[in-house]
Amino acid sequence: MAGYWIALVDVHDPEAYQEYAKRATLAIEKFGGRPMARGGRKVALEGAEPPGRVVIIEFDSIEQAQACYHSPDYQEARSYRAEAADGQFMVVESLA
Repeated sequence: MAGYWIALVDVHDPEAYQEYAKRATLAIEKFGGRPMARGGRKVALEGAEPPGRVVIIEFDSIEQAQACYHSPDYQEARSYRAEAADGQFMVVESLA
C-alpha cells in the first residue's frame, strides 16, 4: 500500500525555503516520491484553514516514505527548512 507524506508548512523565509525545496525534491525523487500537492489553492470546508502550504507526496509504501524522511539527503535538506518555516509532518498509509 502506498504511503503519503502530508505536511502543513508555514513559510517565514521564502528564499531559504526555496533552497530546502530544491534539495528535498532531489531526496524525494531518490526514493520514488511523487508530488500530489505542493502549496497551491486550498479551501477549508470545516474548521480553520491551515496556515501556509499543504504538501502531499506519494511513495510506494509507508516504509519508503519513512526511509526517505530519515535519509541523510532529506535530513540535510531539512536543515535548510529549520529557520525558514514551521511545519507538521506525518506519514499516512493508503487504504488500497
